[in-house]
Amino acid sequence: MAGGRDEPRAVRAGEELDLAVLEPYLDGVLGGLEGPLSVQQFPSGHSNLTYCLAAGEREMVLRRPPFGAAVKSGHDMGREYRVLSGLIRVYDKVPRPLHFCEDESVIGAPFYLMERVRGIILRGTRPKVQLPPDRMRACCESLVDNLVDIHAVDVEAAGLGQLGRPEGYVERQVTGWTRRYGNARTDDLPEMESVAGWLAQNMPPVAGSSLIHNDYKYDNVVLDAADPTRIVGVLDWEMATVGDPLMDLGTSLGYWIEAGDADRLGMLPFGPTMIEGNLGRLEVAERYAQRSGRNLDHLLFYYVYAVFKIAVIIQQIYARFVRGHTQDPRFAMFGVGVKLLGETAARAIEVQRIDRVWE
Repeated sequence: MAGGRDEPRAVRAGEELDLAVLEPYLDGVLGGLEGPLSVQQFPSGHSNLTYCLAAGEREMVLRRPPFGAAVKSGHDMGREYRVLSGLIRVYDKVPRPLHFCEDESVIGAPFYLMERVRGIILRGTRPKVQLPPDRMRACCESLVDNLVDIHAVDVEAAGLGQLGRPEGYVERQVTGWTRRYGNARTDDLPEMESVAGWLAQNMPPVAGSSLIHNDYKYDNVVLDAADPTRIVGVLDWEMATVGDPLMDLGTSLGYWIEAGDADRLGMLPFGPTMIEGNLGRLEVAERYAQRSGRNLDHLLFYYVYAVFKIAVIIQQIYARFVRGHTQDPRFAMFGVGVKLLGETAARAIEVQRIDRVWE
């Protein structure tokens, strides 16, 4: 299984850390380093930048905002650190936070450190670790069940009761993501405009309140290397809040490409959800409802909202590339992905279903 481990690589050009400043700073705040500091970068992920630091036998992970990022609320390192610090008390699948630094003179931006959780991450439509259908199904079921567990976390016991504002959550999300799209827009995409209008006119009432991850998918969970059906860590809590859990389920479904989807959706680099053994989108929702007891009468809305939101996130990254704030070549074709997702959301509205949208 070693080939599936999430290993860091050389730091990308333009995203280097100044070790001459960082090393003595960490030596002081951590009570001494065990050896010279070295740094590599985890190459995946499209939002906050993630680095692997090593000093002797000790490994840590550093998270910082992307260079040129303009969306401060989406890259709040202090908030993400506070979320981890609270969750570690009541939920055993988060990395242990180690230190938060708000002094931008150290690396040019606020950052935080956490422990490294080792294991397997299933990235892309063809991950290095290939599971037989029965094991893939068990892994998929664990993924869904763990989302139910996250939504059952006692936010008061975690000290996160004030993390979000559940009242009016759905309306704020629709309004906020529509506004963000307008601010990041680079091309004329009529489907995105029409979907935004449909969402504004079809908002369901808030379906309860819980801790929500807001980016829950295969490549944000770490699997046990000895048993890939067991989740040992959940990563990337930057968008976590207290809000409507069905909006969170919708986000996961938005990333879920089915084996029966047209080839056009398979080009999106979302994850291995098309591999035999995975549940389909509707089956994921039904298992979630069975385990959580929540009503799915407005499932179409949650799915369309999620596809729109993911398109906006990709558009924000694409806008940074177009405007010269990043030279990461992965982002050059993101505009195509935004168009495809806009068309998918519009198509789901047309056919009034979340499965077999493009059949």
